[in-house]
Amino acid sequence: MKRRTCLAMLTALCVLSVTAAHAEPYPSRPTTIVVPFAAGGGSDLLARLVAQKLEERLGKPFVVENRPGAATTLAAMQVVRSAPDGYTLMQATSSTMAINVSMMKKLPYEPLKDLVPVALLSSSPFILVVAASSPIKSVADLIATAKAKPNTLNYGSGGPGSMHHLSTELLLSLTGTRMTHVPYKATPPAMNDLLAGHIQVLFGDTTSILPFVQQGQVRALAVSTAQRSEVLPDVPTVAEAGVPGFESASWQMLVAPGGTPAEIVARLNGEIHTIFSDPAVKQELNRRGVGPALTGPPEQVQKYVRDEIARWTGIVQRAGVAGSL
Repeated sequence: MKRRTCLAMLTALCVLSVTAAHAEPYPSRPTTIVVPFAAGGGSDLLARLVAQKLEERLGKPFVVENRPGAATTLAAMQVVRSAPDGYTLMQATSSTMAINVSMMKKLPYEPLKDLVPVALLSSSPFILVVAASSPIKSVADLIATAKAKPNTLNYGSGGPGSMHHLSTELLLSLTGTRMTHVPYKATPPAMNDLLAGHIQVLFGDTTSILPFVQQGQVRALAVSTAQRSEVLPDVPTVAEAGVPGFESASWQMLVAPGGTPAEIVARLNGEIHTIFSDPAVKQELNRRGVGPALTGPPEQVQKYVRDEIARWTGIVQRAGVAGSL
């Protein structure tokens, strides 16, 4: 009898403990934001800005933890395996949530099942450039040259399956043209070869390319996003320049482990929306070459990921890099 009483009391204490935990306002302790890249890069700086602003608004620490490697899957799996309580988040990328689905032979997680999209943070354009000395003056010139001389133009990228590579493949697909892919490990060496004349075309990330545009060393033909870039307002989008339907961006979003309570997701989503509505935050991100994104509600962010998976799967297959990781 005494044993049953003790067991009943223990069960009651556990129930009370769980109830009390759920009753705690969020956040009531430090939250970790896992970043899939090393400290000091653009993604890390974005995460630290977001962490600082969330800490200011919510009154509890938000700590950035860098976990690079394995095409962002190391960071993703750390978050997937974490308790779905809102205290472990990830700054996921387009690779994490969309590209890796078709790039990797065996992705160890399902983006829309094991991770919950919380809020879109940034959507940065790539800049389509040629050397300043190039006879190609516009996107129309580029398309005409590529059609007249298939595979004679060389285009650089940050490596097979990178967004630079896939953005160019999307352009080739929509225009019925062919160019030769020359992969690099990163944008800077590709830019060096563009300036040296070894490659003729490059979709580069804004942070790396913008200084060369401003110094007049390269000519910006277009930006990849649906809207013009605030840092290059006079440069048309690829769609405006004659390729309707073209859109490509390097985007990042805050995600949580699958099963995270909807009220926590909604709370974080609302806070991010407020933070990114601040003109000072937008100005700071634009200064860093990061395109800030005003997030929609969680269900809209989830639909965005679903659409991106569907859109890029075909491009990855066309580029011949499906299952290459």
